[in-house]
Amino acid sequence: MIFNKTPLAGLYEIELEKRQDERGFFARFFCVNEYKDRSLENKIVQINNSFTLKKHTLRGLHYQVPPKAEERIVRCLRGSILDMSLDLRPKSPTFGKWHSVKLTSDNRKMIYIPKGFAHGFMTLEDDTEILYLVTELYSPEHERVIRWDDPAFGMKWPEKPKDISKKDSEQSDFDPEFHLKGMETIKI
Repeated sequence: MIFNKTPLAGLYEIELEKRQDERGFFARFFCVNEYKDRSLENKIVQINNSFTLKKHTLRGLHYQVPPKAEERIVRCLRGSILDMSLDLRPKSPTFGKWHSVKLTSDNRKMIYIPKGFAHGFMTLEDDTEILYLVTELYSPEHERVIRWDDPAFGMKWPEKPKDISKKDSEQSDFDPEFHLKGMETIKI
C-alpha cells in the first residue's frame, strides 16, 4: 500500500500497490503491520457496507466523540463518491479544515480517517457501494453529526444533494460545546 499524506495531519489517501500480470493484479487492501509501521490504528472491530441507489445522495458528516471515537478506512467498491473529511480536533493546527478526495471503483483509492474527524460523502453515480473498516463499535449516544452545508466550515460539494436523510439535513449550526465535548483528549 502507498500512504499519501494530505494537508490534514493524520489523514491519508491510500493507493494499492499492485502486482500485475496478464491475468490481472493482486494487492493488499489492509495489513496490520503497514498500519503499525506508521503508528496508525490497526484494530478493526467492525466492517460496514453502504449501498446507495441514486447519484448525488449525501451521507454524513458523522463521527463519534471519546471514549468511542473511531478511525475509518473507506473504499469505494462500485461507482464513485466525493469523500469528505473534516478535522474537528480542537488542538489540531488544521482544526476546521476539510479535505475531499474522489474514490472510485476504478482508482481503488482509500482514505484513512483518524479519530476526531467528521466524515461524509456524496455519490457521483447511481448504484454506488462503499466499504468502511472501523476501529470502534457504533455507539449512538456518542454519535454526532455536522450538517453538510454548515457555514462554519465552507465545505465545497459538487452540487446540492438530491437525496439526504432527515437526520443529516436537519442538524442545527455547529455548536463547539456540543460537537467538541471530549474531543480535546484526542492525540494528534
